[in-house]
Amino acid sequence: MRIAVDAHAIGRHLTGNEVYIRSLLREFAALDRVSDFIAYVSEPDAERFVPRRFQTRRVASNPYVRLGWNLSRNLSSDKPDLMHVQYTAPLFSRTPIVVTVHDVSFIEHPEYFTSWRCRQLRLSVARTVERASRVITVSDFSGDAILRAYPAAKGKVRVVPNAASSEFKVVSRGHAMRIVRERFGISAPFIFSVGDLQPRKNHIGLITAFAGLMAAHPRLPHHLVLTGQNTWFTPKVRAAAQASGLASRIHFTGFVADSDLVHLYNACQCFVFPSFYEGFGLPILEAMACGRAVACSGTSAMPEVADGAGLLFDPRNPASISRAMADVLLDADLRERMERRGLQRAGHFNWRKSAQATLDIYREVAGGSRTAGSGADDVDSPFAVPVRQPEMRALGKSAGKT
Repeated sequence: MRIAVDAHAIGRHLTGNEVYIRSLLREFAALDRVSDFIAYVSEPDAERFVPRRFQTRRVASNPYVRLGWNLSRNLSSDKPDLMHVQYTAPLFSRTPIVVTVHDVSFIEHPEYFTSWRCRQLRLSVARTVERASRVITVSDFSGDAILRAYPAAKGKVRVVPNAASSEFKVVSRGHAMRIVRERFGISAPFIFSVGDLQPRKNHIGLITAFAGLMAAHPRLPHHLVLTGQNTWFTPKVRAAAQASGLASRIHFTGFVADSDLVHLYNACQCFVFPSFYEGFGLPILEAMACGRAVACSGTSAMPEVADGAGLLFDPRNPASISRAMADVLLDADLRERMERRGLQRAGHFNWRKSAQATLDIYREVAGGSRTAGSGADDVDSPFAVPVRQPEMRALGKSAGKT
């Protein structure tokens, strides 16, 4: 096969989208030693994140130029058997498309987007889903949401979950705390959260809950650490921190590389993920893989991902978030049980298996079969979380148990 991948997200700090495509490319290199791969990248240093034997082509970072001209022109000359994109396909190309749609929040929660961005996504994603040979998504929740939004996609949707990168693992707690103290100036025990500073991530609700926790338990020495890129919404989040009366105990690190993120996860006393809506919720697995107890929202795909290994709360109720944090911090036995369950849960997800499932989808579209010498024997069989239609519940239905 000759496979083209829109990898413009690499090097742009596009969080989940970048993690997704970098992780797949890395595993493709180990699994398929025969197919030709072409990665279309935008950032100057993106090539260093692409496996060395893969070809790269430079395309514009401007989406209008990339989707309207660059990709179509490259596909015409490269002649791949298929192209894998996230959300939006190039405007002019007859190349078969595999699209990953992580979620349809722009349809279900348009309030989290500008009106222009919402209209643009509705038009471009609808067109891409209609045209695509297969639609990959990352959770049963998102699979069901896609079919509600695009009923004609029934039969094309496949659920292949994300996973925590192998970089996220348990390391010495003392070493992690020392790194966090040296690099971020944080020496107190802390509660940790990850997510770009945007309305959907609910940082203001978390800050309100943190203030409630400190009021109810004034002897707790904990600080709150928020990691994520700044956005147009950042001033409102920082204003909430100032208004809380606890500004000196609330830290904003901005975007951090995975090498620092793994230490922040390992050094925290608990991880809190208060997002209103997620198509998957990868930080939940990353924190679990680092051996941390997780409290997260009981909405959208998050209960499906946590599946009984996380403490669930109502993200729209700061008191509910406060109670969950207090339970984890004040009950050492509960915290240790959650840490054990979290490590087990994170182990159910594996990028190698998800990449193999994605390659199998490519072969469906290209009309091929598994290539001899592709490296498929390196993967445990059967696939731990199999490729499936979204109606099938393979990620577990015991969410909410602790």
